[in-house]
Amino acid sequence: MSPNPPKKEYTRKDFTSDQEVRWCPGCGDYAILAAMQRTLPSLGSTPENTVFISGIGCSSRFPYYMNTYGFHTIHGRAPAIATGLKLANPELDVWVVTGDGDGLSIGGNHLLHVLRRNIDLQIMLFNNQIYGLTKGQYSPTSQVGKVTPSSPLGSIDQPIVPARFALGACATFVARSFDTSKKLPDALRAAREHKGASFIEILQNCPVFNDGIFDLITDRKTGPSCQLWLENGQPMKFGANGEKGLRLSPQTLSLEVVTIGEDGITEEDIVVHDETNASLAWMLTDLPEVVALGVIYRQPGPVYDQSVQAQRELAEVRFGEPDLHALLRQGHTWTVS
Repeated sequence: MSPNPPKKEYTRKDFTSDQEVRWCPGCGDYAILAAMQRTLPSLGSTPENTVFISGIGCSSRFPYYMNTYGFHTIHGRAPAIATGLKLANPELDVWVVTGDGDGLSIGGNHLLHVLRRNIDLQIMLFNNQIYGLTKGQYSPTSQVGKVTPSSPLGSIDQPIVPARFALGACATFVARSFDTSKKLPDALRAAREHKGASFIEILQNCPVFNDGIFDLITDRKTGPSCQLWLENGQPMKFGANGEKGLRLSPQTLSLEVVTIGEDGITEEDIVVHDETNASLAWMLTDLPEVVALGVIYRQPGPVYDQSVQAQRELAEVRFGEPDLHALLRQGHTWTVS
């Protein structure tokens, strides 16, 4: 027998479970699942070292369909469970799967802290701007005026911008894509390669309760005029022929859409994407007329689980090997009879 047997080459099939996939026909979750199952083998991931942790919602069925370890937790608490798992076993590749309702309503507090701590895991937030599992109530990302069973006269809540929420929570990696995009695997790959908490917002269609909410972006005809695919160090141009771009308005100091060749606009006026610029990232998260896609922000930062491990080692040097028996019996003790 060879002392160094060849490393197994994994395929999509190795990451596909034997469970029947049960989402509504046409749900964008199918495309996201397929993208993930195709992407993991290319990252060198293995089923036994990969974990998917979800909360509650349509997206949270994800762990059942991956042939990896998984944990279907409770509403909004997936980031907390994932934090504990990553600290207990830093070698695991941990992915959090959540939705706009699960992650930004009851789970908003937990999502905030996993991002600010910069724990080395990946968070996929499926955003369909609706509560799908509980039959179509408006969610934290629903637009003002959205009529649903819980807002029969139209929602009056201002919607959360997920990517902007992540930046406000000091995330070190923020990206955005959509369910059927061929570039979604690129965002997943970039998130996996980043050291720290990676946040990926995935625009996802709900064909039952919010069908077509992103059609303008995803449609083959209108999409090129609404999709700004970001590339670090490159001018932020879009349109069917790259005829449009973003310029920093000298009057408002905000990004505005311009047409190259009109009103004296040249390529020199188009802003070059710098994914380490937090101020630029903030503006890109919520643009008029166009949606920024790809890696919006990426900046190295202290990784929480590495810092925790360093503290553990320091504590052992300072206080010696931990002794639970001694700890429980130190100080004043008494017996209740």
